[in-house]
Amino acid sequence: MAEISIQVNGRQQKHEAEPRTHLGDFIREKSRLTGTNLSCEHGVCGACTVLVDGRPVRSCITFAGACDGHEVTTVEGYDDDPIMSRLRTAFSEKHALQCGFCTPGMLATSRDIVLRLPDADEARVRIELSGNICRCTGYQGITAAILSVLQALRDQPDAQVDALRAAVVQNVQQDWNQNGFTTFDAVQEDVQAPAPVAAAPAASGRADKGKGQAIQGGFDARFPADQVWAFMKDLPKVAGCLPGAMIESQEGATVQGKIAIKFGPMSAAFKGNATLEEDNERRAAVLRGEGVDSLSQSRARGDVSFQVNPDGPERSRVEVELVYSLQGPLAQFSRSGLVQDFVRRMIAEFGKNVNLRLEKPLAEGEEPVVAEFNPVKMFFSILWDRFKGLFRRA
Repeated sequence: MAEISIQVNGRQQKHEAEPRTHLGDFIREKSRLTGTNLSCEHGVCGACTVLVDGRPVRSCITFAGACDGHEVTTVEGYDDDPIMSRLRTAFSEKHALQCGFCTPGMLATSRDIVLRLPDADEARVRIELSGNICRCTGYQGITAAILSVLQALRDQPDAQVDALRAAVVQNVQQDWNQNGFTTFDAVQEDVQAPAPVAAAPAASGRADKGKGQAIQGGFDARFPADQVWAFMKDLPKVAGCLPGAMIESQEGATVQGKIAIKFGPMSAAFKGNATLEEDNERRAAVLRGEGVDSLSQSRARGDVSFQVNPDGPERSRVEVELVYSLQGPLAQFSRSGLVQDFVRRMIAEFGKNVNLRLEKPLAEGEEPVVAEFNPVKMFFSILWDRFKGLFRRA
């Protein structure tokens, strides 16, 4: 055991600790400051990041003894920091946190980005954040928060921040540049939504499962397979059966439109494009789409594959599979079991509407109407089924 003296958040902390004690354990167990979170304990996730003499370090792999005589700042000690005051506000405004577990370390890294890289763009910010893992937000809000602070400081410089930046530049030149240390450069990437996927002449009729979460479902149709297949290839008619969907323009097999979704606390209106790839021989197709939510700026990509199979001379079965991925604030919902139940109910609702439209086709020149939908009723129906399932298992 040895006595270790560290100034933590401006207060001197002297405690006896084993030589193997890590800084994170010293902070939490000796100083009783539990805002610093320990997770991977391998220096990978970044949740435990704190400042040592103003620089971010991984407290789970830094020995407390190595910090003897140094200054450590944790999330509890940022009250008077001019950059942190801006970042805290920006994190709140841009929805840059959800469960909050990664936030202490994310704030420390964000502060370092604002200090060292006043002209950083989105690509550079994302590279700098790559050492901090967040399993909730999809990083969209975090990136937006940092960029908003950088832009505000460019628009209206802050003397306190400028002084901190000057000190950082001086220390970097003194400690690293003389030793020939060089950093890597950010590679500019296209952060806009990619162009629509070109229609393939012979589609596989299957979605690419490597792209995200997969949900399977299907519905029975009271009509021959060929008649159902002809209907399913008509995108405006199909959109008219999908609750919340609306097509605004069409060019060949590619459509532009939007789809509105409301599920409990989640509300979104994705606007984007979709392309249909057909396999007429198998009566199968894949609808590949992508869009951006106008409110949260979350991005969604999804492949909807379907195949129409005969089920007797006058009936058929439509098998549906949805593979989707989300980026941004709404990504927190992507793995929810409730959401997967919701999508399956949506598929069943879609099947009802397809049967109704096949029974009563639209008159010539009549525009498809967006299918009516009661998300509140469906939401509570799913919750009720879950509730009953708990009692059955008990």
